Amino acid sequence: MDRLRSMSILLAVVEAGSLSAAARRLGMPLATVSRNLSDLEAHLGTRLLNRSGRRAVLTDAAQGYAASCRRVLDEVEEAERTVAGEYSAPRGELTVTAPLVFGRLHVLPVVTAFLAGYPEIAVRLVQADRVLDLREEHADVAVRIGALPDSSLVAQRLGEIRQVVCASPGYFARKGTPRTPRDLPAHDIVAFGQIAPAGPWRFGRDRSEHTVPVRPRLAVNTAEAAIDAAIAGAGVTRVLSYQVADAVASGRLVLALEAFEPAPWPVSLVHGAPHPLPQKLRAFLDFAAPRLKAVLQEPPRRGDRSG
Repeated sequence: MDRLRSMSILLAVVEAGSLSAAARRLGMPLATVSRNLSDLEAHLGTRLLNRSGRRAVLTDAAQGYAASCRRVLDEVEEAERTVAGEYSAPRGELTVTAPLVFGRLHVLPVVTAFLAGYPEIAVRLVQADRVLDLREEHADVAVRIGALPDSSLVAQRLGEIRQVVCASPGYFARKGTPRTPRDLPAHDIVAFGQIAPAGPWRFGRDRSEHTVPVRPRLAVNTAEAAIDAAIAGAGVTRVLSYQVADAVASGRLVLALEAFEPAPWPVSLVHGAPHPLPQKLRAFLDFAAPRLKAVLQEPPRRGDRSG
């Protein structure tokens, strides 16, 4: 029995939640997954998984064993990276995670330029509008939007983004431009489920922070849909500043209530790599950080006389 392989399969089952899902993720027959787990349980003389329907969860006795498996496999992977030269030259596979829209607009162009300069590095870009666990995704580095919780991850601040209120020029000409957040209940609202869900919108910061109830006339679940609807004149929406930068620059959307915006959200590159860093990760951080900082630099707001 290949115990390292069996350990990897066990962890894949735990992460995927079932044997069949793990088999699909690993690209191997379900029978092979089941046989490896049975062999491992026979070797240890104890049951590792409770199987109920399609679900598989660790037994109480296996909790500590699975954690030890993760440490062993991490150490083996680290040793292989060292032998393969990832600490002496930029080479190997690098996995990067980023939010969907920010990833498409800004991270993907950086990645493609990076690949052109580092022919011995391959990149896997995972885009999702949820916080992915770097260890579970076997990811090296993530672009994170928002405040970071205390953790063992290393963070590099890139800049910040704003939550902005906007609509088409035609809509504001027809319905009027809101002067304060209290004007919003009289407007048609296009709500984006992950940034501006149905319910109150928060404005201001610190002691001036307050909420305004809004009732969406149109609710969508992607930023792109909210932006397209706003451009079409369906109403006022609230998204992130980088998501509408092109539409605002071209005049298809107009910002409103800028003086009432809440505190901006930080944007960071985070990783949990040990020291010294693998050269592939160091190369990417050095390449990506200044380029992403540049795209996050915004022109002064209306009425900002600085600079």
